[in-house]
Amino acid sequence: MDIDAARANMVENQIRANRVTDLRLIAALEELPREAFVPDPLRGIAYVDEDLPLGRGRYLMEPMVLARLVQAADIAPGDLVLDIGCATGYSSAVLARLANTVVALESDPELAAAATRTLGELGIDTVAVVEGALEWGYPEQGPYDAILLNGAIPDVPDAIRRQLSDGGRLVTVVESGGIGRGVRVLRHGDHFARVELFDAATPALEGFAAPPAFVF
Repeated sequence: MDIDAARANMVENQIRANRVTDLRLIAALEELPREAFVPDPLRGIAYVDEDLPLGRGRYLMEPMVLARLVQAADIAPGDLVLDIGCATGYSSAVLARLANTVVALESDPELAAAATRTLGELGIDTVAVVEGALEWGYPEQGPYDAILLNGAIPDVPDAIRRQLSDGGRLVTVVESGGIGRGVRVLRHGDHFARVELFDAATPALEGFAAPPAFVF
């Protein structure tokens, strides 16, 4: 298949057609080889509008969902960004085109190694891949101007929200009652404002437990 044509079709039909207007983000998606971040058998479908299984219970997020979340994060060229659950590193590569530095957190050693290898092969040297439990974030390098969580979670942990700088933005998919919605959390001092953005059927991100429910 013509990979370049598939990438162009993805941008035109999945990205531009779904309210993504950030020209820097569109350029990143036009240029980055998404096929390099998936297992060999999936390279031919790397640009379909679906979440792609990477094995080990992890997925490459649907391009439209990723693009809308990243756009909502409003990333500036000087920003420090935390990418939680980077998997093979595609989201980190996209973020690296927009920000100054990306800290890519991954809990699976094999996926972290794959991300490091692929990012290196592409000459992307502003991403630091680190291993650790996803649900705790990575406070060692914070605070962050923006945080992306790569998958659906039941709620945003306070420990991760507090790794945002004042004015920082966090984006993810929150699933409640079987319905997922892209959300943005904005920090103002010790206050966090949350806005729901769009519906998203996104696979769960491992390690995030549902908050305890009251039982009467």
